Amino acid sequence: MRRLALGRTASAIAVPLGLVAIIMLLVVPIPAWLLDLLITVNILFALVILLTTMFAKKPLDFSVFPSLLLIATLFRLGLNVASTRLVLGQGYAGEVIHAFGSVAVGGSMVIGAVVFVILVVIQFVVVTKGAERVAEVGARFTLDAMPGKQMAIDADLNSGLITEDEARRRRKEVSAEADFYGAMDGASKFVKGDAIAGIVIVLVNVLGGIIMGVLIHGQQILDAVNTYTLLTIGDGLTAQIPALLMAVSTGMIVTRSNSESELGQDAGKQLTQSRLALMIAGVAACLMALIPGMPMIPFILVGGTLIFVSTRLRRAEQNKEKEAALAEVAAKQQAPASDTPEELMEQMRVHALEVQLSPDLVDLVSGVSDDLLARVKALRRRIAMEYGVVVPPVRTRDSVDLPPSTYVIRVAGVEMGRGLAPVGKVLALGDHLDALPGTPTVEPVFQLAGKWIPAELRHAAETTGATVIDRGSVLVTHLSSVITDNAGRLLSREDVRVLTEGVKRFSPALVEELVPGLLTLAEIHRVLQGLLAEKVPINDLARIYEALSLRAKVSTDPEGLIEAARGALGPVLVSPHLDERTLRVVMIDPQLEQGMLENLRPSELGTQILISPDMITRIVESLRTAVQAAEMRGWSPVLVCAPALRPAIRRLVAPQTNGLPVLSYQEVTSADVTIETVGVVRALDSIPA
Repeated sequence: MRRLALGRTASAIAVPLGLVAIIMLLVVPIPAWLLDLLITVNILFALVILLTTMFAKKPLDFSVFPSLLLIATLFRLGLNVASTRLVLGQGYAGEVIHAFGSVAVGGSMVIGAVVFVILVVIQFVVVTKGAERVAEVGARFTLDAMPGKQMAIDADLNSGLITEDEARRRRKEVSAEADFYGAMDGASKFVKGDAIAGIVIVLVNVLGGIIMGVLIHGQQILDAVNTYTLLTIGDGLTAQIPALLMAVSTGMIVTRSNSESELGQDAGKQLTQSRLALMIAGVAACLMALIPGMPMIPFILVGGTLIFVSTRLRRAEQNKEKEAALAEVAAKQQAPASDTPEELMEQMRVHALEVQLSPDLVDLVSGVSDDLLARVKALRRRIAMEYGVVVPPVRTRDSVDLPPSTYVIRVAGVEMGRGLAPVGKVLALGDHLDALPGTPTVEPVFQLAGKWIPAELRHAAETTGATVIDRGSVLVTHLSSVITDNAGRLLSREDVRVLTEGVKRFSPALVEELVPGLLTLAEIHRVLQGLLAEKVPINDLARIYEALSLRAKVSTDPEGLIEAARGALGPVLVSPHLDERTLRVVMIDPQLEQGMLENLRPSELGTQILISPDMITRIVESLRTAVQAAEMRGWSPVLVCAPALRPAIRRLVAPQTNGLPVLSYQEVTSADVTIETVGVVRALDSIPA
């Protein structure tokens, strides 16, 4: 443990000490042997950074790169200053610079100058310019895509696919990615400036060396030009080679997309994905060897290698096809006969919740850790925690009657939802999808316009700011919506018994007083179904049962029991509609509300308001106008009314307003929130008494 702590301390102070040493290089002369050592460290440091960028699976794995790039650039400029001081002062700057100036370019001033110019052109015109442009575009697109990525994370969290900790980790990663590309956009300017500085330093050193040789050391001008130019070129090469490595590293890191493997593995896998492409290239190389004047051996060697690799890939594909055929035959042999009584009984049984898949979608239930079955399991757990109801097991099966890429969600044998999940595609939601190929569609839950695009274009869609959702998430989100809309139907009498037994374990007196003394399980079942129909959580069963026991002593009318339970859950009903502790409401004109109260009548289906159809139409239109005006301002209002009117008004307006929440004055005032009126429902004429 002590050794680990010392290691961390050394790592923490290494960078600050290194920066101090670099600053010392700018002002303190150093001997030639130390300059040799530092130049070697500089070259190898740049090589290590280049190799690290190649082995990084995604850019954020090397998030410290922008800072290292700045440090390396400063280190390289410090070495330039130190070497210039030795070249001009002593006419000798160590063995490394001498080797690059004499050995690497053959001691020729012309060759050295040409090689140096070529390196500068490669770095400045090709690599640096390209890396700078990629970093700039990557930074802009990453920032534009941040809202869409955050929405995708929230969608996965709401559908139960990920935990809160995982969502927090993903949000942090999205933020870190934006910061990284923003830093790389600025760091690429260091590389560009380094290339320009290298050219200026070489020109200054050549001119200064000639002046020093002729005026100070008394050399002939040609001797001074030859001596100092070779030293300067050697110095420039020792600086430009690591600078070129850092420029390549910059381009590598900004063009590296997220992957599960290293660059070499990805390149090998993707370059060999087309056997036909390798075969054609190999044949073309062999044909080029037959052209008169062409060297035959290199073309035959390369072409033969490509043909050999393509034939090996063909054999591998045939082996995979044989293994798949054998596995399919074995699966058919092990499958039970479909005409046994047990199999027929299973097919006849009506399941509470069922997902049917077309045959081409069976890969969604492949059995891996992140497949549809695992996501449905997480979804059941989330709904149980949020609504207090145990969702029945979801039966998944394929159906040859469905069109390709289609799934159907059934509740008690009745189709409640249908959608598409094409194989090999993802759903992109956004406003700038026209340039992407794909099939336009409408997202089934939120009715958002989108497009099914090939999975390979996921990154391209994200760079346009679109939200990209995989097909499994689309299906699970649709399933979650169907479950919450039909939670009341999915709650069985047996579920109520199990839930009641659970309450009895920690509140036995409450349950013994309520069941069966005051209410039967059937009556409690009806109350809980009524709450779930309005998406009211029933996980606080003890509080609900307390309210029911008090109300049941007065009346066992189902509507009154439901309203009593809602009254006990007032803050719970209000909290989903709050916006920073503010509840925005649409109210009913007092005169209109008074008329509704006077025309309220009981019936077998609950209380009803006896008004004309024309009056109902005007009330609904006025309500829609008020709600739309609030939604255009980014608000999600609720309708509030008198407690006695709430059940009747909800039955009146909910089917025509897409399930607008209807709360009573008592429920709203039970929560400590700020109430803001954003609309009033009016009718042109008063309701006749």
